[in-house]
Amino acid sequence: MQDPAWMTPEMAYFRDTIRRFCERELLPHEPRWEAQQHVDREAWLKAGQAGMLCCGIPEEYGGGGGTFLHEAIAFSEQARALAPGLGNAVHSGIVAHYIHAFASEEQKRAWLPRMARGDLIGALAMTEPDAGSDVQAIRTRAVRSGDEYLITGSKTYISNGTQAGLICVVAKTDPEAGARGISIFAVEAEKVTGLRRGKPLHKIGLHSQDTCELFFEGMRVPASALLGGVEGQGFYQLMAELARERVIAGLVAIACADRAIEETVTFTANRKVFGKPLIKMQNTRFVLADCATKLSLAQAFFAQCAQRLLDGHLDPAEAAKLKYFATDSCGQIVDACLQLHGGAGYMAEYPIARLYQNVRIHRILAGSNEIMRELIARSLDPLSP
Repeated sequence: MQDPAWMTPEMAYFRDTIRRFCERELLPHEPRWEAQQHVDREAWLKAGQAGMLCCGIPEEYGGGGGTFLHEAIAFSEQARALAPGLGNAVHSGIVAHYIHAFASEEQKRAWLPRMARGDLIGALAMTEPDAGSDVQAIRTRAVRSGDEYLITGSKTYISNGTQAGLICVVAKTDPEAGARGISIFAVEAEKVTGLRRGKPLHKIGLHSQDTCELFFEGMRVPASALLGGVEGQGFYQLMAELARERVIAGLVAIACADRAIEETVTFTANRKVFGKPLIKMQNTRFVLADCATKLSLAQAFFAQCAQRLLDGHLDPAEAAKLKYFATDSCGQIVDACLQLHGGAGYMAEYPIARLYQNVRIHRILAGSNEIMRELIARSLDPLSP
């Protein structure tokens, strides 16, 4: 595929560096990481040395000093490489930005350089067994006790959960206040008691990615762990950062769709059916044409949203549209490409089969696509509050 207009020579060099790192340091270890259900701790340190972590965080806090587009390159190259184990999109794309936006100056200088080096891994603990896209339904409770908070509850489907040293925990500080009663706590796992991690969860795909449950059993955290220093700001902090998370979800889906088409073009050009290459069959050509068109539309939409994010004017509804369209399109593209592989597409040794396993979650994470459609509809409805 042709490079996008925003791919400057400097960014192309960064992309090539990240691509080589993924091929050399991540992809060869994926089978072993899939078996153990998490990457080696050393992988995070190597990613930090390669400049792959926190590349969009300012240099004064130990980051790469780049923009969201540098992060986009890092996340998309990892997705294209079929090396999803390193949970960098959560670590660098989400948690690091919560810290940069809402933590105290002292906390930013203490945590962000360590996150950029890879010796402090970040996780966001929001989803609960009975509360996914509906954040206001969470039950985890944080009660003030002197100069501490006592946190009780549980979280599930937490990426980086077993290895995270810094966990942003979403909890209710005032259960009667609705959205105004939600707060976020930045918890240093090694400094608290009452935190218990569940075993790695068995998933349909993304087998190498660390995902587990977290249990807070009277976990005491200092009052300074409250992000922003004021109770009740959590919902607004989440809304401020969710647009970025949804653009990242769309971006990763686009990278997977791009790889699916690339694999399928190569496969159908080499596979012969009735004496001629499969790619010469009209059905194959039409299917690939449809896939390529959907991909181009998603790429153009991403470029628009990314620029608005850089300018500070990204509308949440636009981010929801991108997440919904890109992830739905990715699912359609990967499914169609697998079909063109025939029986080979069902064999795990083929990249298209691994893509098929991994991309299904994209329509669920960062808010399900049904929720995205509701958010989009609300932006159109003049009667919405």
